[in-house]
Amino acid sequence: MIAAIPNIIGWLAISFARDSSFLYMGRLLEGFGVGIISYTVPVYIAEIAPQNLRGSLGSVNQLSVTLGIMLAYLLGLFVEWRILAVLGILPCTILIPGLFFIPESPRWLAKMGMTEDFETSLQVLRGFEADISIEVNEIKRSVASTTRRTTIRFADLKERRYWFPLMVGIGLLMLQQLSGINGVLFYSSTIFEAAAGVKSSNAATFGVGAIQVIATAVTTWLVDKAGRRLLLIVSSFGMTLSLLVVAVSFFLK
Repeated sequence: MIAAIPNIIGWLAISFARDSSFLYMGRLLEGFGVGIISYTVPVYIAEIAPQNLRGSLGSVNQLSVTLGIMLAYLLGLFVEWRILAVLGILPCTILIPGLFFIPESPRWLAKMGMTEDFETSLQVLRGFEADISIEVNEIKRSVASTTRRTTIRFADLKERRYWFPLMVGIGLLMLQQLSGINGVLFYSSTIFEAAAGVKSSNAATFGVGAIQVIATAVTTWLVDKAGRRLLLIVSSFGMTLSLLVVAVSFFLK
């Protein structure tokens, strides 16, 4: 809810911008709001999802992101950027009242010691006819186990059980960003024009968005079947090949 406010202000600043300072301010506010949402939404989904659906439902978040990107590309074919910025306000305005109708995370409530609220929230999520006793006990055990854990000191990072998963997590996040995905998405129209000589670059950019949606939808279906590691290997190979093609296209141009 808090994140929606800077998003709304940011889109307004962009849509009514008179000079670059408004655009910078709008992008800054958008980055702040999206940053909060990007962290909170996956955590919320993971905490409310049943254990057997946690992987798939977690992937739905990224699927929604790619759908939004594709929709923005599609609308960009027909409306100017100021109107597109105004349209960006609509999801935020729906988000604020909509949040009043969804329950708080049961795991967070359990962690805060709100036992009755936690069970009520879980019952609402699973349905009033569902038996939640097993899941209630599982969440209580999980929260109790987390509470008993001792604080990890910086010196403890010398142990493999700490530094190895930490490096894997940080490495995946860093390499994901360093792959250049954001640069390709932001400048896809320019890349199509400069590297491939595509005349209808905006339509081709929409094609990129559509491919993203298809790939993410397939991944959402496969994530609990094929496993995370295999999907990471396949996607890394695909990104490497794609970037190589782009680089060769620029070199031969």
